[in-house]
Amino acid sequence: MRTATILLAAAVILSGCMAAGQTKDDKRRHVENMRKEVLTDLYRINPGAQQVIARAPGYAVFSNWNAYLIFASVGQGYGVVVDNVSGTHTYMQMGALGGGLGAGVKDYRAVYVFEKRHIMERFVEQGLNVGGQADAAAKSGGQGAAVGGELLLDGIRVYQLTESGLALQATIQGTKYWKDPDLN
Repeated sequence: MRTATILLAAAVILSGCMAAGQTKDDKRRHVENMRKEVLTDLYRINPGAQQVIARAPGYAVFSNWNAYLIFASVGQGYGVVVDNVSGTHTYMQMGALGGGLGAGVKDYRAVYVFEKRHIMERFVEQGLNVGGQADAAAKSGGQGAAVGGELLLDGIRVYQLTESGLALQATIQGTKYWKDPDLN
């Protein structure tokens, strides 16, 4: 019963982390709307982030979910990388797998700000990141609190906004980002 509940919860969250829509344009519009909403929320919470993003060569916005089951963690999401110089938008997907101690499920948004152009280009072309995470989240429907942090090296600044979830975890997680073959 407990395993079935966990799998059902993961399936519900997983279904909510795909770019919605029937056509390519609908899916792109969904990703762009998510990007705009996340940036609006970020600028409300941290007004200084707007200037940091405007000065950067580019940034990425992702909608993600993670599930933590004792010694393992998995995650999935989608997003877009915006080149501030050319205006190009590259639609991407992500998947994560890790190990450590944790329990729960978390739905969150992440904004990555690239300090150098070559870092953004490498992210789009190679997309691999291995990092450590530690956080606690207890939030649902705008109620509750979430504290998060992620250490990413090599010139990428991360802002993380937790949408909902109940999670307590400390993991080492490998995350792979790749171009969405259907949206680019």
